Amino acid sequence: MLGEDHSLIHEFPEYQDIIVKLCQSDEAFAKDTKHYNALDKEIRNLELRGAPIDDEAMHQLKHDRAVLKDALYQQLNHFNG
Repeated sequence: MLGEDHSLIHEFPEYQDIIVKLCQSDEAFAKDTKHYNALDKEIRNLELRGAPIDDEAMHQLKHDRAVLKDALYQQLNHFNG
């Protein structure tokens, strides 16, 4: 679905408390979360405006978001375990 929210807390609501704690206590996690959410917002805005970039550029943005999401999820899982 175009324009869908994939922010970190929206994707992992069960980790909301851990996300908040890590953003406050882990500078690298906070930076990566901020970058992930910025990428997600950029993708949403592009989708809602009819994606005024070529398909390859959009694919790269989505790939970067997915890689970062996976890395953040691994950190959440490690912290939760």
